Amino acid sequence: MNWKEIQSELEKKLNPKHVVKPTSNYGPKGDYIEGWHAIAEANRIFGFGGWSYSIHGLDQCSLIEANDKQGKLQWQAAYTCVVTLEVGEVVRQDVGFGSGFASKQGDAIEGATKEAVTDALKRCLRTFGNQFGLALYDKSRANVGVDMDPWAKTIVDELSPSATDREKAQAISTALIDQWGRKPSHGQLSSEWDRRANIISHLQSTNPDLHEKVVDGYHTRLHEIEEAA
Repeated sequence: MNWKEIQSELEKKLNPKHVVKPTSNYGPKGDYIEGWHAIAEANRIFGFGGWSYSIHGLDQCSLIEANDKQGKLQWQAAYTCVVTLEVGEVVRQDVGFGSGFASKQGDAIEGATKEAVTDALKRCLRTFGNQFGLALYDKSRANVGVDMDPWAKTIVDELSPSATDREKAQAISTALIDQWGRKPSHGQLSSEWDRRANIISHLQSTNPDLHEKVVDGYHTRLHEIEEAA
């Protein structure tokens, strides 16, 4: 594993679009990233053959029949699991917990064991930084956000040090629209959109009205190019 090559990826902030908020009284109590995303990021950053994990000590904590909130009888299972993660020559180990609720005993056990393994794996992966959810353990959320594109940074750097976030976003959106107008072909315009995808996505989540102007500017220029052709 060439750690120097992947260090920049590990040091990036965690994009808020990958953060999920809890939707029930079961499972995570705070914001989290989903298991599939953690695995996808491991494949992207470490490579498909650059990491692996093994399961140890999958233990049952409880398996009981009890009533759910509606008074219906259901099976409730709870398991713990220890996972060992290997990334190159680095080995990490952590424990996870999972709970399962279902009318059938087997389904409850299946849900609990799978959740325990996923939880343990995510806890191992978090030791590799923000992209794997470590940023969510910091109450200030300083490392949850979108790293500024170098192109956008040059625009922001030209503004007054006292410029507000809104003023910075306004300057970036204006520059994006100007970029659309400079592209003479459909392919060049599309490529420029792809290059600025992160900035556009950030505008969408933070300044929807400015994002709408950027999108409108893009489609207006696209229509102009098609008309000219």
